[in-house]
Amino acid sequence: MNPVEKKVSYQISNSYSTLNEFSSKTKNVWMVFHGIGYLSRYFLKYFKNLNPEENYIIAPQAQSKYYLTDQYRHVGASWLTKENTDAEIENMLAYLEEIYKAEHLKDAPNLILMGYSQGVSVATRWMARNKIECSKLILHSGGLPKELQPEDFQFLKNTEVVLIYGTKDPYLNEERLKKEHARAKDLFGERLEIISFEGGHEVNVEVISRFA
Repeated sequence: MNPVEKKVSYQISNSYSTLNEFSSKTKNVWMVFHGIGYLSRYFLKYFKNLNPEENYIIAPQAQSKYYLTDQYRHVGASWLTKENTDAEIENMLAYLEEIYKAEHLKDAPNLILMGYSQGVSVATRWMARNKIECSKLILHSGGLPKELQPEDFQFLKNTEVVLIYGTKDPYLNEERLKKEHARAKDLFGERLEIISFEGGHEVNVEVISRFA
């Protein structure tokens, strides 16, 4: 007999990390999505140079954690894999929506969404599915999901979209770079700005700081 895969639903909880305090002096609220191998609290180090009084940073935590090496010391996490992807996307979006409510992001003074590497697919899927309005969408060194279409972003009004990549990124050869640029222009049109920097597959703190 062949094995049968079944499914149950249950309630779970997941953490997320924040940096600085939200106050009357806060000008920017960031929702930042890490890449594969990160934990949210460590991903926040890239935002420590931002003015702490003016910038409040929220870092959701990918739910699938694992040991990074066979020494079983350091833990990282992944948002999605090719296994059971549709169900995992639904779980991920439900989790992000709870953070959105808990942090009152609908009323955020200047909401900035930033995805790095795999976090790009998370940020764009969440924005498209839940119609999240923000002032800036920063796409840093990651690929855009194939299922997204231009009409998924027609609700955007004044959102600025920035695509950032390193010229020496080993994951972005010339062919893929052309495809990603064309895909981004197709999805976001004239609102898209493309910024490159001399470097590899790494978070560029200097470029990010321009948008604070």
